[in-house]
Amino acid sequence: MILYPAIDIRDGRAVRLTQGDYAREVEYDSDPVVAARRWADAGARWLHVVDLDGARAGEPVNLEHVRRIVAAVSIPIQLGGGLRDSKKVEEAISSGAERVVLGTAAVRDPEMAAAIAAAHPERVVVSVDARSGKAAAEGWTEASEREAAEVMGELAGRGVRRFVYTPVEVDGLMEGPDLDSLRQVAAGLDGEVIYSGGIGSLDDLRSVTSLGLANLAGVIVGKALYEGRFTVAQAQAALD
Repeated sequence: MILYPAIDIRDGRAVRLTQGDYAREVEYDSDPVVAARRWADAGARWLHVVDLDGARAGEPVNLEHVRRIVAAVSIPIQLGGGLRDSKKVEEAISSGAERVVLGTAAVRDPEMAAAIAAAHPERVVVSVDARSGKAAAEGWTEASEREAAEVMGELAGRGVRRFVYTPVEVDGLMEGPDLDSLRQVAAGLDGEVIYSGGIGSLDDLRSVTSLGLANLAGVIVGKALYEGRFTVAQAQAALD
């Protein structure tokens, strides 16, 4: 299982939001490249990069910073935020992202998401963020009427093989993961799941692994790493 340190970019800075709320932002680095180098030097195997401005704008905004990150580290990144159509996906891949993360586009247009996944095998991840079990969109600001597990199941049936799942209620609080909802969305899903949300301690990471989910492939961690709750090496060891 792989640890994915998170780098969320807003206005050119590395920040973290609490519960997906853009008004509850904490800046950790004035330059996201600094964060990328820190996590890479600490032994991270992947980076999870989110263009928060792009998520709100509906198109990538921070690709130049993505290019700088790719040039600065030797580990692969997966990039999300504003990738709503095939053209934007191509731009993200051209910027150096190894994987692209679709969010709102996949929730609203599963057929298009499936076509993008078919065009880029092994390079497409669908991020499904949930509020009260319902899939959210538009940078977490809008909730749909569909269950997150239902959305993920439909997309898996259309050929998507990798997902990021985030229960927004716990995200950024560092008070523990939502194990029940993770178990629910992963159960019977024909695809890998990368979990994100609420991790605040090594015990939280161990609790995720203790679920014994065969298709759980990784965990994204942001604030706990930035605030020194544990190191990249300690977190990866807990997941191993």
